[in-house]
Amino acid sequence: MRVTFYEEKNFQGRSYDCTGDCADFSSYMNRCHSCRVHSGCWMMYDQPNYMGNQFFFRRGEYADYMSMFGMNNCIRSCRMIPMVTFYEERNFQGRSYDCMSDCGDFSSYLSRCHSCRVESGCWMMYDHPNYMGNQYFFRRGEYADYMSMFGMNNCIRSCRMIPMHRGSYRMRIYERENFMGQMHEMMDDCDSIMDRYRMSHCQSCHVMEGHWLMYEQPHYRGKMLYFRPGEYRNFSNMGGMRFMSMRRIMDSWY
Repeated sequence: MRVTFYEEKNFQGRSYDCTGDCADFSSYMNRCHSCRVHSGCWMMYDQPNYMGNQFFFRRGEYADYMSMFGMNNCIRSCRMIPMVTFYEERNFQGRSYDCMSDCGDFSSYLSRCHSCRVESGCWMMYDHPNYMGNQYFFRRGEYADYMSMFGMNNCIRSCRMIPMHRGSYRMRIYERENFMGQMHEMMDDCDSIMDRYRMSHCQSCHVMEGHWLMYEQPHYRGKMLYFRPGEYRNFSNMGGMRFMSMRRIMDSWY
């Protein structure tokens, strides 16, 4: 996600490219009177440290945002906002619901969901309420008919936002439950644990850093599950899946 801020109106003067939360612009520029949101959704604040009045910006050009929003003060700090818009019908038709955080049950907003636009962030989607059922990973983009795209039998019923991680990735995978048997420490993607480690499957893992997707088949195919930092002692509690490939959820995907 990226937004470029300019000192003057109409994208003039000194500029600052921002790719993450910024609590105080004073280190980069004296003032800000225009901006270009290249990607993502952002909450802007007219005081440092995410204080003062809030203004929501999505992808677009803002040549004179103070006049546009009737602001008295210019932007002083900003935060990235994950956002996905769900639609009842395919091709972004019908009623819609803008979601900016975890949602355990869509039924309060939509009777069904057959398409969505991921404006920013990475999301895990579930085909049952309360983050149950099959899991599907969605990154920034348009999904006009995601059920056909992913071969889904049921539409999305709940979703979870995946926090952005910047830094190193580290995970230990184990051949057997409760961290027993053959162990390997991973710091990058692995498209086949059989080819790399001569392991036929893994039954437990310890995610120490970063967020990961694990797949039941080599080469990132088949059913997947999302793993955040924590200890996972027994995969049989997760539907008995056996994982054969793993990949990191990278900050560049946001």
